[in-house]
Amino acid sequence: MSSMTESSGRARSGLPDKATLEERVEFALNAAKRLGASAAEVSVSVEQGLSASVRRGEVETVEHRRDRGLALTVYFGRCKGSAASADFADDAVQGAVQAACDIARYTSEDPCQGLADPELLAREVPDLDLHHPWDLSVDAAIEQALACEQAAFDTDPAIDNSEGAEVDTHTGLRVYGNSNGFIGGYPASSHSISCAVLGRRGDELQRDFWFSVSRVPEALDSAASVGRRAAERTVARLGSRRVGTTSAPVLFTPQMARSLIGHFVGAVSGGNLYRKASFLVDSLGQPVFAPQVNVHEQPHLPQALGSAPFDGEGVATRSRALVESGELRGYVLNSYSARKLGMQTTGNAGGVHNLSVEPGEADFDELVSGIERGLVVTHLMGQGVNLVTGDYSRGAAGFWVENGEIVHPVEEITIAGNLRDMFRGISAVGRDVDVQGNVRTGSILVERMTIAGE
Repeated sequence: MSSMTESSGRARSGLPDKATLEERVEFALNAAKRLGASAAEVSVSVEQGLSASVRRGEVETVEHRRDRGLALTVYFGRCKGSAASADFADDAVQGAVQAACDIARYTSEDPCQGLADPELLAREVPDLDLHHPWDLSVDAAIEQALACEQAAFDTDPAIDNSEGAEVDTHTGLRVYGNSNGFIGGYPASSHSISCAVLGRRGDELQRDFWFSVSRVPEALDSAASVGRRAAERTVARLGSRRVGTTSAPVLFTPQMARSLIGHFVGAVSGGNLYRKASFLVDSLGQPVFAPQVNVHEQPHLPQALGSAPFDGEGVATRSRALVESGELRGYVLNSYSARKLGMQTTGNAGGVHNLSVEPGEADFDELVSGIERGLVVTHLMGQGVNLVTGDYSRGAAGFWVENGEIVHPVEEITIAGNLRDMFRGISAVGRDVDVQGNVRTGSILVERMTIAGE
């Protein structure tokens, strides 16, 4: 056991009540006003959790986490200063406010800085059912992690080593308020089970992993099923080889397709747009995807990992279309980037909320069966994406398809194209939607990319 903060105990949901944190927010806002700030905003959060990890049947770590923080920003006109404190006592908060005010007096004016427009702030905070604490003892967490790893070893004799299995539970409460009269907060939880193992066949060694994550502990996959899936994925990679350089269809599994949509989000995010650092500058109303692609933001889905009633500036979140029939309908903006662009915030301070790609009718197997000769991508490596030009080149691994059937695993290849062409060249989105993240999508089939191998 490499580290253990406690030998026993539970991951309790003993967070402070919301009123306690609201009082700290109000105290800081009043302190800023007394020091002459024309506006201020404060965020207070308290988080706690338990994680247990094992490797080769031995406990590696058990960690109890308790974190708290107060972050504030003050404005003197259009001059801004920020500070933070992990201490919620009056003197500490007062000191942080004083520090932020001192900083603001030395910063340059920026006409786009300031609080979110008052009329856009959330007037109601709907209950999205995001808080489901897991009353998990240390012994129970270790037991599940051990069961997860053992299930992986039991799945196939080719599994001969492990990077470990981990069980994690987390709960937190955040309250945000500003001097425009907004104050709101809500608790949220997140739990996960994960496992990574290594498989050997002769001199070849492969590694893979699997996980399950949810806000609701009862919705997690069983520890044994996570371990088995990690083992199955690892064994499937044994026998990997390169393929010859070619141009062919590429099918991204849901977990890899999520990264494609992530690049789209980056390209339509305000910071990149006002800096002219995106290949989608001035693309509103233009076709950027294939006509059958629809992308919506759904921030109020109950229990979803990306749900939030308001964003990091207190702006009410709302469902909206980013892409309709392939055409770009919206950007991803906070108040600052919106002002830089002469637009209105989209309620995305802190990121998107449950960005969902509308699924098609085919499942993964049906998409594979429609590929005469092509590649299924299950792993991506490297950072070869240029959002300014859209150029895309990343290391990849996966499986080669011939006549609608997977014939062998593939590794040490590079897939390349341009995001503009890739988005327009999406021929199908699968109904195998993965909801274990903030981007919810099925497999995505791109009709043609360059595959560089031997």
